[in-house]
Amino acid sequence: MKNLVIVESPSKSKTIQKYLGKDYEVVSSKGHIRDLAIRGKDGLGVDVDNNFTPTYVISADKTSTVSELKKLAKKSGSVYLATDPDREGEAISWHLAQELGLPEDAVDRVTFNEITKDAVHQAFASPRTIDMDLVHSQETRRILDRIIGFKLSKLLHNKIKSKSAGRVQSVALKLIVEREKEIQAFVPVEYWTIDAKFRKDGTDFTASLSKINGEKAELHNEEEAMKAFNACNGEFTVSSIRETSKSTAPFKPFITSTLQQEASTKLGFSAKRTMSIAQRLYEGVDIGNGEEGLITYMRTDSTRLSDLYMNAAGEFIESRYGKAYRGYYRVKNDANAQDAHEAIRPTSLDNEPEKIKSHLTSEQYRLYKLIYARALASQMSAAKFAGKSVVLSRGIYDFSTSGSTLVFDGWLKVYGDYYSSKDTVLPELSEGEKIDPLEVVPNQHFTEPPARYTEARLIKVLEEQGVGRPSTYAMIIDTIQARNYVTLANSTEKSKTKVFFPTEQGILTVDKLDEFFSSIINVKYTAEMETDLDRIAEGEADETATLKRFWDQFIPLLDEAYENMEKIKPEEVGENCPDCGKPLVYRTGPYGKFISCSGFPSCHYKRQLDGKEKEKPEPTGRPCPECKEGELLKRKSRYGTYFCGCSRFPKCRYMESLDGKKIVSKREKAAKASAAKKTTAKKTAEKKPAAKKTTAKTTAAKKTTAKKTTTRKTTAKKTSFETQSEA
Repeated sequence: MKNLVIVESPSKSKTIQKYLGKDYEVVSSKGHIRDLAIRGKDGLGVDVDNNFTPTYVISADKTSTVSELKKLAKKSGSVYLATDPDREGEAISWHLAQELGLPEDAVDRVTFNEITKDAVHQAFASPRTIDMDLVHSQETRRILDRIIGFKLSKLLHNKIKSKSAGRVQSVALKLIVEREKEIQAFVPVEYWTIDAKFRKDGTDFTASLSKINGEKAELHNEEEAMKAFNACNGEFTVSSIRETSKSTAPFKPFITSTLQQEASTKLGFSAKRTMSIAQRLYEGVDIGNGEEGLITYMRTDSTRLSDLYMNAAGEFIESRYGKAYRGYYRVKNDANAQDAHEAIRPTSLDNEPEKIKSHLTSEQYRLYKLIYARALASQMSAAKFAGKSVVLSRGIYDFSTSGSTLVFDGWLKVYGDYYSSKDTVLPELSEGEKIDPLEVVPNQHFTEPPARYTEARLIKVLEEQGVGRPSTYAMIIDTIQARNYVTLANSTEKSKTKVFFPTEQGILTVDKLDEFFSSIINVKYTAEMETDLDRIAEGEADETATLKRFWDQFIPLLDEAYENMEKIKPEEVGENCPDCGKPLVYRTGPYGKFISCSGFPSCHYKRQLDGKEKEKPEPTGRPCPECKEGELLKRKSRYGTYFCGCSRFPKCRYMESLDGKKIVSKREKAAKASAAKKTTAKKTAEKKPAAKKTTAKTTAAKKTTAKKTTTRKTTAKKTSFETQSEA
């Protein structure tokens, strides 16, 4: 009898199956199998009055998956839950245990930070029980997001037609809008600089005015600049030369947020694209001998590296580059890092990027090379630079220049392709030496407004402020664009860098949130909530108390907003509807802005902004061959093609092409495929002999109709989970 292993990713299951062998069957849940219901009071799926008890339902697209998993679990020896090593993964395992009826004290949870043969075998050698503190933390986050998502989104849609709001999403949008307002309010201030250009021994160099009479040079207008300029035409004296040396330590290995930032600036990848590629590298790529995980888990905020990797990296560096390149750098985590697992690194130093390049896509190779170089460089010695600072004076005016030369490359031997460092060489100069400038140039400048956020810069600020978690940043950025709150575009025609611009709807959304919800939709409150979620994960805080504290603060604000937030009416076009005579208004739909009647839904008139009306269905005079009640109407699809459909749509979904051939919809195809699959499964089951007796563990699981949640929290919370399980 085989043992069953459940992971959440189909591609991950292939790699693990290879390592475990024929005694195990590795299958995928394809992500979360359950979510909060959308029934009950306000459709929250949460009983607020009963300690925020959640009600879960199997997701519509996972019904057949869960059914299949139950069948597999019944005929298996042991069932192991091997989902990702984080809160989401722990929650997926708990939901699976609940649905499969596994005993609450089952030692069936296995985790690994990398998908390699050794790591997988070590994990299965020491399984554990499900960590309910992690589950409670994820559950609390999900309930918070459901409450805010449902209630705040409903309010904003009702009042200002905004599509959604979110606990972290709205804070990210707020940062972008506030930056835009800073830029619009910015008043440029004039200032001047003066540069002197010199040449000696064939080497050109430039020095800039830095001090006047020993004080920092500040030239506010042309008059002040020309006074200094006129005094600086003539011979200069080298008044000071200072030799310096500097060491630059290697960067820390990647965490999720720094990987997203560096991939954005160095490779041009969006955060979403980076995480998609990294996911594939983690789950496994065939590099010639089957699927193999190439990097450790990519959702992490810890810069810690295992002793095993650091020792291997040290030996690799010494043998490849020499003893001088081996460093002893030990990283320290930030204060809010969870340190659940390692930083992102290659699973094996033997898998050098160039060696396996032919097995990777171009994007996989580029990202893997970046990760490989960063992790290896973190264990190398510092880079050393020799510097020289020179002051050239004319009277009370001091001009400064500096040069820098790389003396020892250290970690830049590996990471130099991603580090901008150029030597600036100065000629040989001596104190007291006289030198004439080639020219002295006054330059007018104006102060610049703060820069708009790039993806990388926004992620960095969110991380620094403790808003959200690294694994959520890509989704946040994707959501605010999908909701038409921001656009990502080039800052100027010549610029290749894309930055965030808030839309009118994005600005309106933030303005209304600031007006009514400023106490909870802000950086500080959101960061404090993340800390509370971390404390729940560590068993140091109670989830019910956290939810109640939020609820008691949020609901009064919501009630006030419903009462006092002005409902914005659609903008009128300035003409009346040709069908009913009511004013026409501008509206926004899935495909952009359009014009429609203010009397909707009693009047359905609408047209495009260019004046073209949507073609009305054209009667064909033929009855629907399927329902026999409706008439076939000639319609135009969103793609510009024509077809005939029943006039009773959506009650009757019959469609055919203009030449009379029936069109089978995607929905119908999916229904037929599902029915065929069930029929096949039924026939297969009828042919099979009677099942053998199950093990004691499986028998116990079959008797357990619902798993009670073990918890170290309050009795009230335990009861709430038991109630949910029994329901």
